[in-house]
Amino acid sequence: MGMKKRILTAAALAGVAAAALLIGYSGKGISEKVEESIFERHKETLYFWYTDEALTDYLNSAAVAYGEVNTDARVVPVLTSGLEYLETINRASVQSETPPDLYIISNDSLEKAFLAGLANPVPEDIWDGMKEEYPDAARLAVSYKNKVIGYPFYFETSALLYNRTYLEEFAGKQIEAEQDALEAEEAMAQLEAEGPVEDSADGGEAGDGGNNGADTAENGGAEEAGESGTDAQLQQEIEERVKSMLPDTIDDILEFANEYDAPEQVEAVFKWDVTDIFYNYFFAGNYLNVGGSAGDDTANMNIYNRDAIDCLKVYQDLNQFFSIDTQEISYEGVLDDFMQGKIVYTVATTDSVAKLEKAKEEGLFAYEYSIAKVPDINERLLTRSLSVTNCVVVNGYSEKQELASDFARFLTGDDTDALYTRTGKVAARYGVDYGNANLQAFVNEYELSIPMPKMVETSNFWVELEIAFAQIWNGADANARLKELSEQIMTQVTGAPYVETAIEEEEVQEEEIEYLDEDALRQEAQEED
Repeated sequence: MGMKKRILTAAALAGVAAAALLIGYSGKGISEKVEESIFERHKETLYFWYTDEALTDYLNSAAVAYGEVNTDARVVPVLTSGLEYLETINRASVQSETPPDLYIISNDSLEKAFLAGLANPVPEDIWDGMKEEYPDAARLAVSYKNKVIGYPFYFETSALLYNRTYLEEFAGKQIEAEQDALEAEEAMAQLEAEGPVEDSADGGEAGDGGNNGADTAENGGAEEAGESGTDAQLQQEIEERVKSMLPDTIDDILEFANEYDAPEQVEAVFKWDVTDIFYNYFFAGNYLNVGGSAGDDTANMNIYNRDAIDCLKVYQDLNQFFSIDTQEISYEGVLDDFMQGKIVYTVATTDSVAKLEKAKEEGLFAYEYSIAKVPDINERLLTRSLSVTNCVVVNGYSEKQELASDFARFLTGDDTDALYTRTGKVAARYGVDYGNANLQAFVNEYELSIPMPKMVETSNFWVELEIAFAQIWNGADANARLKELSEQIMTQVTGAPYVETAIEEEEVQEEEIEYLDEDALRQEAQEED
């Protein structure tokens, strides 16, 4: 080894030691086993880059666990800035003595990573042995041009969050009112059949033998014994009623809003962050085709179509009903309002579960909540949420491809049971027991979601779509605005000016009302006479 290489190697190791020392001072702590193993020269070392500090403790523990399974290897997690992340990886891959062997990246950047040589395909034998562990959304998210170039790790998507306490109270009132109405009908029917009940001379009802008090005493114990069973039956009826009340469509939410006798503190039946595309996308997501199912095909594009226009027109109409100000709304503000009982329904991401559970523990959230699938627009127009999958990628420049693939498989497949409790991230694979039905509901939503496309040509689509949604919410013509957006994106994709054929909207035929011709009727009557 030349002097220059020795100096560079020493400098790199010193940097790792300094990083370990800095982490120790910051209170984050790197495992002593990891710290000691860094300097064990006989072991093959993998450098694993990531950008989310919330993963630090978990990845350090995973590195130790892997070292116990594979005693000939060690893994060094390296927290890196997310700014110009791939560019930094690329420079380190060609210039550094310790380039990243693998790293975490979101699926929308996979094409860019692959084309830069920074992402090696997952070996077919490894993928064949693990692909059934993941839903379609995860598999499509890491696919590019019929290759799998990442190991699905964790995901984010949006679903319907609702105040379960409010729905249970409303269901209970409905059941009580229905029971009262039924009892009144039965009493009226009995009265009509038997006539009024006459009182006996001793003050009791005729035929009771004067033993009403004795009967009451005898039956008292039975009534008390039956109370718990009645309560359990009522609770079951309420739970079944709540299930039936959950909205399948936006129309159902509007109908609920018209019927709901809201408590005083409720300010909105349905409120969400209309400025963030992640919470809006589901409205038109089922009809916005950006790159096909895997989001990697520039020949498979369909943004401007009648169904998408119809969805956005319904979206715009909701502003008249719910009146959400884009200048004041934010996801954090909506979630705070939900905690205070001001909202019945909202659209939230997986982070809401941890925030609500923590608020309950601290006495700041006095309600029960649940997660459900985002509702469709109506019976004809369906919805789909957007999802982003963070995955582990093996660097194409790494000289330790087989070892890096083995650790990636270990991290994303064998070591995800504690991922949520340690990091707040929800694993992209099946079979993880979260001990919380609400997290499983997010998994169910993720299973049906649309993965974020990965084409470089459409990388600005989300920003432009978010702007379009905001303008349509505030009154812009949905047809014209979607046409403009499609022409902009298609121009980028094709490399030439692109003009969409305008879609003519069907005119709504107003029902004709036939008015009676009173003079003609009068004349007809006179003729008949």
